[in-house]
Amino acid sequence: MDLCEECNQNNTGYEWCRACNAKHFQRNFKNWTSGNANIDKFIRDTQLSASHQQNVLEWIPYNTFYDIKYIAKGGFGQVYRANWIDGCIYKRNNKNQNWDRYSNITVALKILNNSKDVTWEFINEIISHYKIGDNYNCYNCVTQLYGISQDPETQNYIMVLEYAEHGSLRNYLDKCYDKLSWKDKLNNLWWISFGLAIVHVKELIHRDLHNGNILKFSSKTNITDMGLCRPAYYNKLDNKIYGVLPYIAPEILRGQNYTKATDVYSFGIIMYEVISGLPPYHDVSHDESLAIKICLGLRPRFNIKVPQLIVHLIKKCLDANPLNRPIVNEIANILSLWYTDFDSYIELKQQIKESEEINNKTLGNSFISPTSSSLSYETHSEAIYTSRLLNFNNLPEPRNSGDYYNRYDDIISKEYSGN
Repeated sequence: MDLCEECNQNNTGYEWCRACNAKHFQRNFKNWTSGNANIDKFIRDTQLSASHQQNVLEWIPYNTFYDIKYIAKGGFGQVYRANWIDGCIYKRNNKNQNWDRYSNITVALKILNNSKDVTWEFINEIISHYKIGDNYNCYNCVTQLYGISQDPETQNYIMVLEYAEHGSLRNYLDKCYDKLSWKDKLNNLWWISFGLAIVHVKELIHRDLHNGNILKFSSKTNITDMGLCRPAYYNKLDNKIYGVLPYIAPEILRGQNYTKATDVYSFGIIMYEVISGLPPYHDVSHDESLAIKICLGLRPRFNIKVPQLIVHLIKKCLDANPLNRPIVNEIANILSLWYTDFDSYIELKQQIKESEEINNKTLGNSFISPTSSSLSYETHSEAIYTSRLLNFNNLPEPRNSGDYYNRYDDIISKEYSGN
């Protein structure tokens, strides 16, 4: 490891000395404030303990942003794109006694509603982001958080985040699905599973994993939106369910506590979405009737032939019994094997070849195969893909169909009946 030019001790990260840089940050504490003592303390604590560039947070003045443009609305606030004049810190420059930065970078500004008085949701989200990314080897797993700012008009606080060029997973699939090979899909799914594995290693549960909370960058796919992330030992104190219905595990719809297995269920739905290209249950209303059917065993149906190995892994994730679902580390290892050894994994390659032959033969020009665009779908007017409060009562006990694991050609069972 390289030596620090200032103290001649080993750096704690790439061109980063924790002890020396902590002193430089501390000398500057008097020159800034967020206006909130709790936020000030949190930022300062991260600066004093930062062992590498990726876990440094800053208070970022709003006037250092320009060309601000609205992107989307989420469950807790709005997201904007902006250019940041100063840019994020890269290393300490001992010659000019200042920080070297990646200047004029594009960032995402997540403005959280009603955060003027610093809501629990805001504090929890920045703590969760920091906790997951505080290991140098893990920072690529979740969207990088650069710091905190404040809207001068509303006084709402802002999370300043790494900007995803391709937007959400849903936006990415709508625009790029026709260009994705099977290997591309497996790579995207591995990134997501790896990020979720890090969340679970940190003894956290995401609790709101869906297609809008996954971002696609040019070289990676990241989990974001940690607003509902809670410790794995946390038990909810009320019966409120918050999220996107198609991604919520049936036991949660029934009012049980969140577990790591509920995140695995959500990941199973995301696997379906990446492989098929289609949003889950896009053609029906996301209402109590759908919640009942999910508890009775309904799962999304493929409109294409999919390799049995992939279908079987998805079915395990979507098992009605959370104890039967694999842990996310197991999923990540399987996906890593499929992706890294793709050319030598004969069984999977053979199943892919058979699937493509069947799709081309049976669907012809009316359907474009998984390596071409098939996303000319219509979304039901009451299919809602933003997080919201849900309140269902007296739902049936979750169960699989009798032949759930007897058929590997699709997720949904032939025995399932929505009646």
